[in-house]
Amino acid sequence: MKKQYAVFGLGGFGESVAVELQKLGCEVVAIDANMERVEAIANQVSYAMKADIEDADFIRSLGTRNLDGVVVAASDNMEASIMATLVCKEIGVPYVMAKAKNELHATVLKKIGADSIIFPEKEMGTRVARNLMSANFTDWIALSPDYSLVETEVPKKWVGRTLLELDVRKTYDVIVVGIKMGDKVEVNPDPREQLKEGNVLILIGSNRALEAIQ
Repeated sequence: MKKQYAVFGLGGFGESVAVELQKLGCEVVAIDANMERVEAIANQVSYAMKADIEDADFIRSLGTRNLDGVVVAASDNMEASIMATLVCKEIGVPYVMAKAKNELHATVLKKIGADSIIFPEKEMGTRVARNLMSANFTDWIALSPDYSLVETEVPKKWVGRTLLELDVRKTYDVIVVGIKMGDKVEVNPDPREQLKEGNVLILIGSNRALEAIQ
């Protein structure tokens, strides 16, 4: 069964989340008070509608308790953001991610039960800085202040060796969760296969351990 999500607020962040979730095979309900934004995304998601997310009755009428999660992306209107988050948690939405405008907004969202708080601009800045400082990594996604997920070409000293032989978890304190070979991604790769030059590893580990393998 497809996972179902609702995205409240279709600015740049909300729109990109909604479209990407749809591409990943989810059913997505995209909602915004601006009709132009709704029309712009209508052909890219399962459902798109114009509505005021400050309206608690409307949120309840969506059957949001049956959703796998809600992304509250409308941070500019703090009142609407807080109301939508509060109602979603009250009616039992299992996972609510909310975009925060500032630290005060984030504090309130946490207090009323948001499961995850995001500052997209701040996090993108951190991600860009990490990528610039880590030239060998093609992508760097912070999972927490201390741990990250990265994509990196197979280090030269690893080429021709197997994950079993390298024992990367014990030796380097990182976990290999996948290998990209062109457009193909092999999740949980065979540890007996030799690593090839040009392949891209998907790793999770502490920032210190990841930086050490460059």
